[in-house]
Amino acid sequence: MSGRGLPPGRAGRLRLRLRLDTALRGADVLDRKLLVLLDRERVLRKDEEASARLWSHRLREAETWLLRGMLVSGEQALAPGTAAGRATLTIAYTTAMGVRYPAGVICVPAVRPPDDPTPRNSALVRAEAAYRDVVSTAAEYASAREATRLVAAEVRRTRQRVRALRHHWIPRLSRELVAAEQSLEQAEHEESVRRRWASAPGRVADAGSSRT
Repeated sequence: MSGRGLPPGRAGRLRLRLRLDTALRGADVLDRKLLVLLDRERVLRKDEEASARLWSHRLREAETWLLRGMLVSGEQALAPGTAAGRATLTIAYTTAMGVRYPAGVICVPAVRPPDDPTPRNSALVRAEAAYRDVVSTAAEYASAREATRLVAAEVRRTRQRVRALRHHWIPRLSRELVAAEQSLEQAEHEESVRRRWASAPGRVADAGSSRT
């Protein structure tokens, strides 16, 4: 996007104008994209903060029930049982302004094996259920955090591109166009002077005298 390699004269000036128009239109498009992304980032960041608060609340709740259960039955109540399966996650995605990011997650917690002993008291039963909720809310928080990260990264890239166009390429192309127009104007003026000088009556008579 510089003046190097441009043809001379009007063709070069025309090409510079086209490049400048393209840069201006591109900057306008990126400005609109940036506004949409900034609005989306604000919404996602609020969702992330809400998910973080819920996850933290659920974790404290689960830890409280676990502590109560241990106070009733002792630490031996936490003896490991049969290995349970893993929780499964299903992540839904959406796209905004070319950015693909998580739009939500469905978490299916691990199920206790049928032959595994049940918790020794009601507090541990509540703790087990509470930790299932912790897993689900942790998945939702992770999804919201990743969505915010991806959109925020695109915001930074778009802002850099706008800054490069507005502060570097557009001013540079504008200067090159002004220089090209001045150069072309000067060349046309010099050509006009030469033509007037060549067609002046005195110049024609001098030319005739020199031939005789």
